[in-house]
Amino acid sequence: MKQTVQSKAKYGEMVKEASPPSTTLLNCMRAFLVGGVICVIGEILHGLFMNTMGMTKDNAGLVTASTLIVIATLLTSLRLYCKLGAFAGAGSIVPITGFANAITAPAIEHRKEGLVLGVGAKMFIIAGPVIVYGTITSVIVGLIYYFVK
Repeated sequence: MKQTVQSKAKYGEMVKEASPPSTTLLNCMRAFLVGGVICVIGEILHGLFMNTMGMTKDNAGLVTASTLIVIATLLTSLRLYCKLGAFAGAGSIVPITGFANAITAPAIEHRKEGLVLGVGAKMFIIAGPVIVYGTITSVIVGLIYYFVK
């Protein structure tokens, strides 16, 4: 029994020596920084659309979301969004840009298989469940709201 305790302690020391140092704090800071920058870009675009183009708040929000989707799609097609994701981790999954990347990346990757079986079918591999459950949830909430009101 004594030998087992010593073996476990020695094994623990070996694991500690072989393991790379934890970068959790650095990863969190990168995610916060990149996610924050994406959100700041969205706010700047929103303000520009409202102030320079005279859009209403709602219309500016729609155009801002569309612009962020186009930017994320462009960065994905240029293979830059994956580099951003490798650097920022979860910070690059800010909902609108991360979702655009999740749809665009498989579509680009499988374009050789054709428009229907490649792009059309593979485009929703990652995003499909989000769309399905989001749609079902919105219908259920809408029905609840309709019957309660």
